[in-house]
Amino acid sequence: MTMEHSIEYLQLLAKSFPSIAAASTEIINLEAILNLPKGTEHFVTDIHGEYDAFDYVLRSASGVIQQKIEAVFGDELSVEEKRSLSALISYPEAKLRVLKAGNDNLDEWYKVTLMQLIAVLTRVSSRYTRSKVRKALPKDYAYIIEELMHETRGTFLSKHNYIKAIVDTIVSTGRASHFITAIADVTRNLVIDQLHIIGDIYDRGPGAHRIMDMLCSYRDFDIQWGNHDVVWMGAASGSAACVANVVRNSLKYSDMSTLEDGYGINLLPLATFAMETYSDDECLLFNPVKSDDTPADAPPTRLMSQMHKAIAIIQFKIEAAVIARHPEFRMEHRNLLDKMDLKRGVVSIDGHEYRLLDTNFPTIDPKDPYRLTSAEQNVIDRLVHSFTNSKALSRHMECLFAHGSLYLVHNNNLLYHGSVPLNEDGSFASLMIQGVEYKGRELFDTIEKLVRTAYFSTDNDEFKEYGKDLFWYLWCGPVSPPFDKQRMATFERYFIAEKETHEEKKGNYYRLKNRRDVCEMILAEFGITDMEHAHIINGHIPVKAASGESPIKADGRLLVIDGGFSKVYHETTGIAGYTLIYNSHGMRLVRHHPFESIQQSVAEGMDVIAATQVVEYTDKQILVRDTDKGKRLMARVEELRALLQAYRTGLIRN
Repeated sequence: MTMEHSIEYLQLLAKSFPSIAAASTEIINLEAILNLPKGTEHFVTDIHGEYDAFDYVLRSASGVIQQKIEAVFGDELSVEEKRSLSALISYPEAKLRVLKAGNDNLDEWYKVTLMQLIAVLTRVSSRYTRSKVRKALPKDYAYIIEELMHETRGTFLSKHNYIKAIVDTIVSTGRASHFITAIADVTRNLVIDQLHIIGDIYDRGPGAHRIMDMLCSYRDFDIQWGNHDVVWMGAASGSAACVANVVRNSLKYSDMSTLEDGYGINLLPLATFAMETYSDDECLLFNPVKSDDTPADAPPTRLMSQMHKAIAIIQFKIEAAVIARHPEFRMEHRNLLDKMDLKRGVVSIDGHEYRLLDTNFPTIDPKDPYRLTSAEQNVIDRLVHSFTNSKALSRHMECLFAHGSLYLVHNNNLLYHGSVPLNEDGSFASLMIQGVEYKGRELFDTIEKLVRTAYFSTDNDEFKEYGKDLFWYLWCGPVSPPFDKQRMATFERYFIAEKETHEEKKGNYYRLKNRRDVCEMILAEFGITDMEHAHIINGHIPVKAASGESPIKADGRLLVIDGGFSKVYHETTGIAGYTLIYNSHGMRLVRHHPFESIQQSVAEGMDVIAATQVVEYTDKQILVRDTDKGKRLMARVEELRALLQAYRTGLIRN
């Protein structure tokens, strides 16, 4: 930055730092921050509505809290005591209830535990400035907690009576439980510096709305949209095709909680229509997938199955209209209603005939199979109205847009949910969008611009309508970055027994991603040039750990961290998810056991961490100056040094 070209900017900067002293102080502060260890980043993906498991992963920081306790106390505490302390930090209110019930000397326990918690918090906060820690402290207790932390750093012996008096008073005034909860909350907040969610918060599990509530009030996070997220975003934007898919998925997995309790979606019109239309149909092919999470008061299976079938047929009809509007999507393979011969009970696919498992389609006119009946049109219109007018859904979608994107480049890592679509030869595959072909990074950027327009635009113009259809394509399209499979075999899985028709052949990316040169080509496409410590981090396709598949691919350039949070994947993966942890010493991958219950974690101090695998380790500690944040701070330091020079040469008066 030269003085001649920056004088106007320096004059603006001088308003914030109006003296040599002010500018110098800020330089000192920033240089101090630059030499702190980098904050800890946590990466998780494919949560699929599993609120309790995800909540535990955050509360335990994927085992990091236990590591901090181990570092502070070592053999000073027993294994049981360390587990109990970890559970207390993770679930303070619940653990306190258990401990109070079985403790005859509660006051003494409070005093010991308060000091143990302060010791852990002191360890956790050592990588941050006192200013950042101070801001994280609860307002009511900030001074006392900070005083305890400061005085226990090395002056405890000389101020023993001072510390003892503070702790004794906390206990005698009946505030010990409040202090313990406050210290535990701060500790959890500081353990994770930044949270990355690499897609698919929605569908399958019952708690996506609760996860979004948690995230929208979280301190520092980002989301890379998955195909299960974008279909909900499309539904909220008013896409009838996306609405039908969301409702069908929810019925398939018995997830009425998210629709009705979370977002107030009115399913009565669909239920009424389904009962009338399929009154003599058991709809056995549409029985919902039951799980341990299915509420006891869930609607009867038959009604759920009837609703499931009704919305599936409506979906197929609506999708045909989208496909007709966009031949460039090349999605004609999803149009199978007109390929059915109901008299013979068969459907023709790719030149082969398959027997249909169900031929009861009272709303399908063989002469015009994709025409919605007036009753079906009424159902979908009312559902679209319910989605677009849900305040809770709107709040969560705006959070997804504000903190989310299709991809993120952060600290030399490229994050996206599914893939970067590729041709068979490894070159970037293109998608025709409004008459122009896009590929690589440009494809991602163009898609994101259009879907943001579709959601936020108040004009019902061609751009908004195109964006709504594009949301649906992102859910199930062949060159969709969050999906990237040749087809989504929805009809086939419902109505055809032959397994070969159920196959959803993955895009070329999933074959080529094991090659280092391909991954480095993708990294370069997104602006990453330093390949020594660069990584692609994505999810979408569960890693079959039980079969020996490794999440680390392409000589470490690619990390696939979908380990199967959703319970429906546990049998396939053999585990219950991954967390990738990136701290000042490098990267490690944590494998999770299935989460049983909060009660078990609180009572027994159970841990879901199955194993930890080092992905990358460095002897030289990574500092803030080595991160993207550090680059921004160093640029700020240079600007401030230029301002100092301007003050000292009289170019700007202070």
